[in-house]
Amino acid sequence: MAFPTFVPPASTTTGQPSAHNDSEIVLQTQALTKVFGSRTAVDHLNLAVRRGEVFGFLGPNGAGKTTTIRMALGLITPTSGSVEILGQNVWQQRDRVLSQVGALIETPALHLYMSGRDNLQAVASILGTADARRIDEVLGLVDLSDRQRDRVSTYSLGMKQRLGVAVALLDDPQVLILDEPANGLDPAGIVEMRDLLRRLATQGKTIVISSHVLSEVQQICTRVAIINHGKLVTTSTIDDLTRGQGYFVIHVEDATRAFAAIKSQPWGREATLEPNLTIHTAAPDGRGRDLVSFLVGVGCVPDQVAYEQVQLEEVFLRLTSTPGAANGGA
Repeated sequence: MAFPTFVPPASTTTGQPSAHNDSEIVLQTQALTKVFGSRTAVDHLNLAVRRGEVFGFLGPNGAGKTTTIRMALGLITPTSGSVEILGQNVWQQRDRVLSQVGALIETPALHLYMSGRDNLQAVASILGTADARRIDEVLGLVDLSDRQRDRVSTYSLGMKQRLGVAVALLDDPQVLILDEPANGLDPAGIVEMRDLLRRLATQGKTIVISSHVLSEVQQICTRVAIINHGKLVTTSTIDDLTRGQGYFVIHVEDATRAFAAIKSQPWGREATLEPNLTIHTAAPDGRGRDLVSFLVGVGCVPDQVAYEQVQLEEVFLRLTSTPGAANGGA
């Protein structure tokens, strides 16, 4: 669908963090940049994640998402710019900051020959937080209490991912950063991960999710940032991204005549006549009643006019498929 031309919300396209009380900002990047040789993977990226929200971090493969996450976790040194978590610079106060952050980067590193509980016990011993009660708590949070004594080799992929989240939760972090938590999951596993993230959000955790499963992002995220070629495209609520970006589907007896009339109007220039003889179009001032009035006025009384809301995936594709964009990102 080629219409309407999408313009991100004007207040969120500048690349600057939104104006909020500083105490509300949990994770913030300022002019964050990473250059590998001649390639700029992340280019002066400004993000601000607020306390208690589920924040989607989106972009095509090679857009710079994982590089950004690795810089936020202190795994890669920025070329320039900074990352602050809970008001502290990640690189200047690394140990203090990261003790309050839990992370899952793609596939969790688990000992398959050990039970789920023993995996958690091993990590807790390294962290110095070997508390049986806390292990019980996180097993319950990720819904693995009944399988805690089973070897991880017998777990489904979804269970392994949930165990990876349990590892990230051991220290009871304020912030969770999850890179592709639904990667490779079947539909049941995706639903399980969605339910888990919702439970964590209700507990007040601030969650940053990088994901390609945009239908899930649309259901669980408060706001999203979209990057492409290392640069911020937009930061917005999902409602603001999708509102007004839908189209009307018209069923009318003389579709060819109605289509010609619509195409003659400035608001209808990108309308399409589908193979099933339905018309997909914008409307005058975006209002369905004005579209119906127009059709009646040209002698094409519609049998049905329905509004189809554009999904996040379609908006994402529009924003990240700009012709002639510079190469970059990883």
